[in-house]
Amino acid sequence: MPANISTLIAALSAPNAEQRAQAAEQLAQLGPDAQPAAIALVLACGDEAEEVRQWATSALEELGPPVVSDMDQLISLIEAKSPDVGYWAATLLGRLGADAAVVVDALVRAVASSAALSVRQRAAWAMGEIGSPAAIPSLKTAASDPDPRLARLAQEAIEQITG
Repeated sequence: MPANISTLIAALSAPNAEQRAQAAEQLAQLGPDAQPAAIALVLACGDEAEEVRQWATSALEELGPPVVSDMDQLISLIEAKSPDVGYWAATLLGRLGADAAVVVDALVRAVASSAALSVRQRAAWAMGEIGSPAAIPSLKTAASDPDPRLARLAQEAIEQITG
């Protein structure tokens, strides 16, 4: 990992919100090259400072898929206190596609029981991106959820998996 990215990752934990925001902004400007900072950026989405959260989100939007070795940490973040952290953890798992087939059980649990609707929705989307048939029973249940967006995302995921 380049020294500059290591420094920026460390700065995301600085006591000063302005430093954290500047680090997130610089990582956002790196686009996909900020990939080594994926976990730190997901965590920064739960920062108390709005500017930090906004820059972290901006960086994650341009990041692309994380490295496969980040999967275990992303799974543990799906049910973080901050719904934004859970949302982005599920998003990055979905971006891994078939490489993340081993995480389907964690996404199934998120769709069924996450307290945050945005996390449930994003987990359904991620299961479609991963494409594992093991997700279909959970997605069928979610397809009849009273939330229309979750139901639609689950149905789209089923169609994506079944072709």
